[in-house]
Amino acid sequence: MDKTLAKSDRVFVWLSYAILILSAVFVALPILNLIAVSLSGGNPVTSGDVALWPKQWQWGAYRYVSHSGQFLRSFDMSVVITLLGSVLGVILSIMAAYPLSKPGLPARKFLTLVFVFTMMFGGGIVPQYLLMSGLHLLNTVWAVILPSVSAVFNLLIVKNYFESLPDEIEESAKIDGASPMVILFRIMLPLSAPVVATIFLFYAVGFWNDYFNPRLYLTDQSLMPLQVYLRTVIFEAQDPSGNFKLDQSNLGNIAPQSIINATVILSMLPMVILYPFLQRFFLKGMVIGSVKG
Repeated sequence: MDKTLAKSDRVFVWLSYAILILSAVFVALPILNLIAVSLSGGNPVTSGDVALWPKQWQWGAYRYVSHSGQFLRSFDMSVVITLLGSVLGVILSIMAAYPLSKPGLPARKFLTLVFVFTMMFGGGIVPQYLLMSGLHLLNTVWAVILPSVSAVFNLLIVKNYFESLPDEIEESAKIDGASPMVILFRIMLPLSAPVVATIFLFYAVGFWNDYFNPRLYLTDQSLMPLQVYLRTVIFEAQDPSGNFKLDQSNLGNIAPQSIINATVILSMLPMVILYPFLQRFFLKGMVIGSVKG
């Protein structure tokens, strides 16, 4: 800590550290319990003896989940939906944000207000379902992807980022004869890596964690993404009467709660692995893209 700070400032800094550490502990404890239960034997889990450290350590729950055919199919489907939706969302956000960032665009303020209006008001679930049905998109991945690829919040972040770039860069390209598409893809996008990585992460997390749209539009089990599969595992692990519905012959000394926790942990891993690679862009993209000027 900087010793030149006043006493009141040092107290504020230490208090901030204390609050952040306490918050981190509250966030970490449930995750540690999830991991501990997923790695514990059936008897300690059933008796409620597992807290933050595994008892009767075993990997059976992870083997059970990773060898499940439906889990692997759902995992693949979530990867497909996340990649397609995120790439398409980033492309649409950039293509809409770039012209909106130009002061010379006719009706620019009106178009921006139209986009912002959709953030506050929507048609509702029933009209959206009827639209998907009318377009014959039910039981397709597009019914899950298309309603979420036009996130206006992400569009505004990209728009503000483009507005923060110096106008002289684009003017120099125009003097050299570059067209607007060349300027966008060969000049502006390479300079916009932080904000592109940021909104890609936003889209990826949103699609990966999406439960409602797949539950609403998909009935084909082969198209079930991971979050819907997780719900199925929870309901199959134990019904309200307390009867276990999982395949008992393959469970051995594995508690159903361990199966649930292992499924949750494996569902979290892709985003946990992805985040560190994009984290260095995240703060810069959010700060510059969220503050105009």
